[in-house]
Amino acid sequence: MSARFAELAWQQTPMGEISLRRRREPVLDVDVFEVKLGEEFLMSSLFTVAEIALTTLGLAAVEGENLRVMVGGLGLGYTAQAALEDPRVASVVVVEALDAVIDWHQRRLLPVVLMSDPRTTLVHDDFFDLMRRDPASAAPERYDAIIVDIDHSPRHLLNGSHADFYTAEGLRRVGGRLAPGGVFALWSDDPPDAAFEAVLAEVFGNSASHVVAFDNALTGGQSSNSVYVATALR
Repeated sequence: MSARFAELAWQQTPMGEISLRRRREPVLDVDVFEVKLGEEFLMSSLFTVAEIALTTLGLAAVEGENLRVMVGGLGLGYTAQAALEDPRVASVVVVEALDAVIDWHQRRLLPVVLMSDPRTTLVHDDFFDLMRRDPASAAPERYDAIIVDIDHSPRHLLNGSHADFYTAEGLRRVGGRLAPGGVFALWSDDPPDAAFEAVLAEVFGNSASHVVAFDNALTGGQSSNSVYVATALR
């Protein structure tokens, strides 16, 4: 059994203080890994159902083999790990703005071990800034799926500079980096947002919103997140 509480890593970043903690959850008798940015909890290994569903729902909408996947946001690694578990996936590029988070994975401080899979590439970059760069001049690789789990939702952002990503212009830039028939999938902590659904429908040929419910052992009830899946035109 591990110690009841340990701060595994801490670092000052441009977004504030970020820390990785491990604590023993007495109700479930399990170790829980948590990430905090300042005083805000970003993610917990207690609740990974929707993060995994983000990938499985996204890839379920993609046809073909030898799939090239980009994941925006590394976090605890469950979204990227789910992509690696799909036998059709040939490569997973994970874009993470905070070098501290990449360091956690390289040092194998987390239960998810991505670095042992040669299909994995971790890139230290701002995902939103990457999407703003001109695809024509950069001649980027086209992806079969771009899967994003960074902000709380299209309305509740970690940083106000991300707002343009959720506009029609921002999503067209995402579409410009998808292969024909490729999929954009987005996690949200909020219920499906009708205004954002309308933007997705405007930009992509096909889109759907999924409510992912899961048992919450701490409350004794259920919680839910949303997953948006949109498919580029062929």
